[in-house]
Formats: sequence, structure tokens, C-alpha cells
Amino acid sequence: MATRIAMVAGEASGDLLASHLIRAIKHKVPDAEFYGIGGPKMQAEGFNVLWPCERLAVHGYVDALKRYRELSGIRKMLLRRIKRDRPDAFIGVDAPDFNLWLEGKVRAAGIPAIHFVSPSIWAWRGGRIKGIARSVSHMLCLFPFEPALYEKAGVPVSYVGHPLADVFPLLPDRNAARERLNLPEDRRVVALLPGSRQSEVRNLAATYIATARILAERHPDICFVVPLATRETRLLFAEALHAAQAEDLPIRMLFGHAVDAMTAADAVLVASGTASLEAALLKRPMVISYRIGKWQYRLMKRMAYQPWVGLPNILSNETVVPELLQDAATPAALADALDAWLTDAEACSRLAERFTELHLTLRQNTAERAAAAVLPYLDRSSEWKPSQQAV
Repeated sequence: MATRIAMVAGEASGDLLASHLIRAIKHKVPDAEFYGIGGPKMQAEGFNVLWPCERLAVHGYVDALKRYRELSGIRKMLLRRIKRDRPDAFIGVDAPDFNLWLEGKVRAAGIPAIHFVSPSIWAWRGGRIKGIARSVSHMLCLFPFEPALYEKAGVPVSYVGHPLADVFPLLPDRNAARERLNLPEDRRVVALLPGSRQSEVRNLAATYIATARILAERHPDICFVVPLATRETRLLFAEALHAAQAEDLPIRMLFGHAVDAMTAADAVLVASGTASLEAALLKRPMVISYRIGKWQYRLMKRMAYQPWVGLPNILSNETVVPELLQDAATPAALADALDAWLTDAEACSRLAERFTELHLTLRQNTAERAAAAVLPYLDRSSEWKPSQQAV
């Protein structure tokens, strides 16, 4: 009888991560069959898509509330299917708000429930770990400081590294990136990344444009690239340029190409999130900046466990790049922080060495390590029981 694995990936990043895991498992278990909720990359690896991962995409709390009944219905239908089919394991890839409830039900039914990508309990909402311990048979973590949190809570855990560290080269080719983007080799280039969500661009675009104006006045040879993920965010940034009467600035908007933009840059101004980790893996000096609603910021700050929001600082356990948040994120302060990188080659070189060490720590051949952690749960002769991980 073929090995069967049910999976849920809730967005494009999860689709990519899951597709690599499917390929790695199939390398060890060629007859393995996969089904559930996923995307085109998973489907290309032979995954049977019962619902496309786009169905799980929500945009903010209001959209989540509006679609609660629909999403709850999909989750319950998938749970019934899993209980009926009795697959060898269930793997939830990220999407914790959807997957953890499902994993708890699956595990209670005697099916191993593995979660790939730890929720950010180390940043805030640390109380969730008790619920995670009840729901998950095994946690696969991307960051090296995460396993200790789960071991303390009695959750079986494996550190598998970060997939971006496997993909990104240790020595990025800045000249090649500039050539791909048709940027001159002899000019200073600053990449502006105001975020992938519309709300982020609304909050940051005007500040980033004002920062660019200050830097352009200081450095006549400077130019700026702004990779934007969607037509909507591109339109928002274009409207902000018009409102600031900044069409004269040497700012070039890109449709995507965020990795090329950061690789080509001498410095990066970036909203906190995965893009800051990408910039670190690309060995680029950066300034991290973020603005959200005043009350939301107060709440998040009160619930935070880390003194930093940027992954490069969290992973380094010290401030290696500036973080200018909320009221501190003024155009003048951001321009000064970027200028410090643009005018200090030695500091940039030292930072690149730190980021290379970080890259090597995260480069663990993630898919292979994750597959190795999953394989024991697929062995029907194993003694796994749901009560073994009960807390």
C-alpha cells in the first residue's frame, strides 16, 4: 500500500517550501502520494490539489472575519477526508491559524501531525506554545534558537535551517544584478522596499520618498530602485510620488525583482519581515523601518518578547543594523542611517562577514533535513502514538 501524506500550504511561500519537501520525501519514498490544500509548485511535484492554496489567503482581520465560515467549512471537510482516508501523516506548512486547529484534531485521531515553520512565538504570543504542544507531533523550525523553546515545552522538534539560505549564493554578484536591471556600475544605488502589503506601502511610501529626496540632495550620483509585488502596491507608490511632487527624483519602480534590486544596491531601506532576512543573506547593509497604526503598535510593543523586530538583529542577538520604527522613522533619521552605510566601506565589509556567518548557520539543506524528520512517522512499524507527545 502506497504511503499517503495529507498537507496544507496556505500561500505562495508555503507552496514553494512544501514542493521542495515533497520532492525530498519522494526521493526516499518513491511511492508516496500527497493530497490536500496546495499550489501549482506542489502540483508540479504530483500533489493532488483538493483546494488551491489561494482559497486560504486573507487580507487583514476584517477579511478573515468575513471569510471565517468559508474557511472553517473547508477545514472541516478536509478533516473528514483525512479521518476517512487515514493517511500516514499530516504536514501543515506555515499558516498556523488554519493548520494548528486541524493538526490537533488529526493528532487526536491517531495520525502524526507535523508542523513545518514555527509560528513566531519567540516574538510575541508566547502563550500559544501550550496549545501547539497539544496539537503537534513534531515541529520543524527554520531558526536555530527556536528548538530550545519547544524542547522546554516537551514538543519533539528539529532544526532544519532556512530554505532561502540554500537558494541564495554565499557571494552575490552585484554587477550581474545591475546588468539585469540595466543600472550603471558607477552610481550609488539604494533599494527601497516598503513591503508587499498595500497597508505597508500606504504607511511607508511618503516617508521613503522623502528619505530619497534628502539622499539625492547629498549624493548627485545616487539612484533608487523600488521593487513592488503587485499592481496595487505599484499604483499606491506611484500615487505617493505624485502627491510628493517627486517625479523628478531618480526613482525607478520595478514589478517584482526584489532580490535583484537588493543585490544591486549599495544599501537597502526595508520594512521588517522576510525581506530583511533576504537582504542579510545577500550581504547588504540595511536600515529596517516600519510604521503601523498607533494603537496596534502599542499593543504589539507590549506583547513583544524581543528588543528587535528585524530578523538580522534577532538572529544575531544584537543590533547589527539600525531599526527605526514608528515616530523614529523620520526621513532625516532614515537618510542619516543609510548615509552611514554609504560612506563607510569598512563597516559594510564587517557586516558582510557577520551575514556570511549567519548564512552558513541557516544553510542546512532544509528540504532534506525536513524529510529526514518526517520519515520516522511514515514507518508503519514504528511505535508512535498520539499520547507520546501529550502535555
